[in-house]
Amino acid sequence: VLGSGEIRVVPISDLRRLRVGPRLFQYVVKVIAQAVQLLYTMLTVDPPSYILLQNPPGLPGIAVAWVACLVWGSKLIIDWHNYGYTIMSLSHGRNHPLVRIAKWYEQLFGRLSDYNLCVTNAMKEDLWANCNIKAVTLYDRPASYFKETPLELQHQLYMKLAKDYEAFKPQDVTEAVSGDAERSAFTEMERSSGHVLKPRGRPALLISSTSWTEDEDFSVLLKALEAYEQFINEGVKLPALVCVITGKGPLKEYYKGLIKELHFKHIQICTPWLEAEDYPLLLGSADLGVCLHKSSSGLDLPMKVVDMFGCCLPVCAIYFECLHELVKHKENGLIFRDSNELAEQLKMLFLEFPTLEGKLHNFRKNLRASKQLRWEESWDQTVLPLFGQNE
Repeated sequence: VLGSGEIRVVPISDLRRLRVGPRLFQYVVKVIAQAVQLLYTMLTVDPPSYILLQNPPGLPGIAVAWVACLVWGSKLIIDWHNYGYTIMSLSHGRNHPLVRIAKWYEQLFGRLSDYNLCVTNAMKEDLWANCNIKAVTLYDRPASYFKETPLELQHQLYMKLAKDYEAFKPQDVTEAVSGDAERSAFTEMERSSGHVLKPRGRPALLISSTSWTEDEDFSVLLKALEAYEQFINEGVKLPALVCVITGKGPLKEYYKGLIKELHFKHIQICTPWLEAEDYPLLLGSADLGVCLHKSSSGLDLPMKVVDMFGCCLPVCAIYFECLHELVKHKENGLIFRDSNELAEQLKMLFLEFPTLEGKLHNFRKNLRASKQLRWEESWDQTVLPLFGQNE
């Protein structure tokens, strides 16, 4: 995006100086100031044929974009990924006056758009039933760089991460430099030939990504890992586990505190912030993904699972109402409802790991065979015809 000659990025300054007075006053002032700033910015760029707006955030963006379209004679397209008012309700409660105003605002200005896209059929039906908004379902799709990572690239990534994170180093430190092999926790490479392999006794790599917010309860995963550790202590033949949780967010320090209180012998947890190019490589190297995203509206789908599926990575995902539109239980992954169910799924999937028989391998085969549409193909099939209607 930054290097494209076809894209112009117009930055908007952060309005930090407005954070004075009561919280409600701050919020009202911030919305008004953002509306003025955004409208001024939009009216000083070249007039567009279309304005494509993702919601949320839609306050004040939807109203400002609608006014700009009136001025220019442009068409407004809203891309509904969720409802802003349901996200607000996580911290304020559904009956808070701000939440009610935000709901009224989204429904009112949403109806003023020319075209609407949404991320699930469940949201499409909800928009029509409750807002009288006709939308087209455009499922999130993985970008082309989300794919399985070749073994040589996996080794390079593990060796890079091992410089900063203990979990990626071989368990026996002397192994790292012994003989003709260069070793990580998961791979070893013969220096003479460059040949890379995954040793049979390696740990399993589990990955989860998060923005560390209220709609993801990571205590569910931590309790499941405690049960997994207990399974091993009881003699169940399970591999050691490296659990990587990526991302930044407001609750990260809280959960890091909980993780420090855990004393595992067979499980290592690390919470790195990955470089953008390393994240798809790690997804393409992992053995299992875990998703704890619970939609605030029950109508959107987790993008992290879309990316994992692009890498043919099987997933265990926590249940919510429309998740079946993405995760097909016992076909490309598993759906769980609590920590006990997740622990049982981890035991079942990693039993006798890393043999090529069993559910984990079958899920990966099914993902490879599904030949999912990529983002560019999905856009061409679903959105371009909308533009054609206006020609």
